[in-house]
Amino acid sequence: MPLVTTKEMFRKAYDGGYAVGAFNVNNMEIIQGITEAAKELNAPLILQVSSGARKYANHTYLVKLVEAALVETDLPIALHLDHGDTFELCKSCIDGGFTSVMIDGSHHSYEDNVKLTKQVVEYAHARGVVVEAELGRLAGIEDAVNVSAEDASYTDPEQVVDFVGRTGCDSLAIAIGTSHGAYKFKPGQKPQLRFDILAEIEKRLPNFPIVLHGASSVIPEYVAMINQYGGNMPDAIGIPEEMLRQAARSAVCKINIDSDLRLAMTGTIRKYFSENPSHFDPRQYLGPARAAIKGMVAHKIKNVLGCDGKA
Repeated sequence: MPLVTTKEMFRKAYDGGYAVGAFNVNNMEIIQGITEAAKELNAPLILQVSSGARKYANHTYLVKLVEAALVETDLPIALHLDHGDTFELCKSCIDGGFTSVMIDGSHHSYEDNVKLTKQVVEYAHARGVVVEAELGRLAGIEDAVNVSAEDASYTDPEQVVDFVGRTGCDSLAIAIGTSHGAYKFKPGQKPQLRFDILAEIEKRLPNFPIVLHGASSVIPEYVAMINQYGGNMPDAIGIPEEMLRQAARSAVCKINIDSDLRLAMTGTIRKYFSENPSHFDPRQYLGPARAAIKGMVAHKIKNVLGCDGKA
């Protein structure tokens, strides 16, 4: 099966009351862990690449690894650019085989965001590629994204119809209280998603796919594992999974997950070296890390996204 766009994925997800997982990838083991879990659960997939991952692993290597996953799984997989911040970056990914790109103009003024997003949409649609845009700004730090709490802002429901109509984007990432990175909330601070904003956007944009960024749950067992084996991560609270499942039952068709994968991989590798300090074969520690990612993704597919059996 060739790479697909997200159009049909999102239509089915919207109608079926589930979301498709968008998992960030950086290397072979991460791609293998994600796709092996999805294959066993017959789940559709979005594999997404940030600009940082693209610089680290090389565009060509990542595309070829995803093509190998298509051969091995025969699943519907979209290859997506996560947080593209310039027309040139989006164009390069479109020309290089991506089937979906995100143009994040949320750091610009509203009018400049509209202008930039429309430019990307026109180029992408002429080549059969779909476009995700962003309205509102999430706080947090992850890869190339760095937004302070003071600069974060909720999505204004009164702007969504105008924005989508003028840009022609295919899906919209909104800010309702999620946050990038592992340090979303301090201990004692109650996570809260603005479902009232989500409901208002859904009412104004019926049958339109919505995206949640910064949706890792920062599973405590992996934070504890990292700290147990030499790390020094402060306590962190992520987005409760029941809130994400509630969002997936509404207009949210795509949920981004990155930090949870990093924590699972890093915790497992730290544990392995603590127990096997003299080992130096990468296969010995990357194998368990790949298995941890597979388990993490299977959990998300079944218990958060609800997309198992939907490929």
